[in-house]
Amino acid sequence: MTWYIVRRLGLLAISLAAGSVVVFALLRLLPGDVATTIAGTQASPAQIAAIRADLGLDRSLPAQYLSWIGGVLHGDFGHSQLNGTAVSAELNRKLEVTLPLAAGSMAVALLVAVPLGTWAATRSRTVAGGALNALSQFGIAIPGLWLALLLVWVFAVQLSWLPAQGFPVDGWDRPGPALRSLVLPCLALGLTEGAVLLRFVRSAVLGVLHSDFLRTARATGLTRTQALLRHGFRNAALPVVSILGLQVAALLVGAVVIEQVFTLPGVGSMLVTDIGNRDLVKVQGEMLILVGAVLTLGFLVDIVHRIIDPRIGSTV
Repeated sequence: MTWYIVRRLGLLAISLAAGSVVVFALLRLLPGDVATTIAGTQASPAQIAAIRADLGLDRSLPAQYLSWIGGVLHGDFGHSQLNGTAVSAELNRKLEVTLPLAAGSMAVALLVAVPLGTWAATRSRTVAGGALNALSQFGIAIPGLWLALLLVWVFAVQLSWLPAQGFPVDGWDRPGPALRSLVLPCLALGLTEGAVLLRFVRSAVLGVLHSDFLRTARATGLTRTQALLRHGFRNAALPVVSILGLQVAALLVGAVVIEQVFTLPGVGSMLVTDIGNRDLVKVQGEMLILVGAVLTLGFLVDIVHRIIDPRIGSTV
């Protein structure tokens, strides 16, 4: 197990290094220039050149990359090219919104997908099971943006139970209002991801229910529920965990849209603003955080797979 983890950590480090190069290179292909944004449309070429030199944009691309990645390795993501604020400090503030949003959304998705997906599998030949299966397909087809607006109209406009937009200025110093402001975003993101995950849970459990080993377990006197709890869920968990990693990555991407809808000051809304301003240093940091999160999820999925099925370590 130890050697397996070491190998996976090595692959994670290589992937992160490659991801940082790709992020840095692709951002240089974007049209526009932060120096032009700072100088304004009336600035002369000499003024723009002076700003570029001041920001270090006149250096070679390898020199710019090495300077940036060297700071990242020490926890320094650089400073905004527009206002000079530390990117690390601002990322920490934004992650205080994005991380709870992602965690809450995934909790909603799991609470929807696991019990309902299992129930739908065990009732696959009944009318109720078929209705739930159709409802999950409908949930997959609903755009997250439309669901978010529907939740706002029902719970914020009509019932006035929850705030429609915003996040407390003092953040988690006021946990009650902070939690209330994340309820609708977590529901909007979690329900759409939960509908997708429900389908995979149902399929995985159905495969286990028709397996030979479960029939053998039932032949020993166990009921279907007992056999499923003792022997089935462990086998059904492998494909579900794989899909769960992908769904969390999709959830992080979906958070960009949801943060815009609910005007949450998270990494997603920060990323959209900084791309528009061509503040490449901040965008680099934000993209690297997202890439790192997705790659880390892949690493954790591999470890969980190894824990569920120790045979994986001998073949991977």
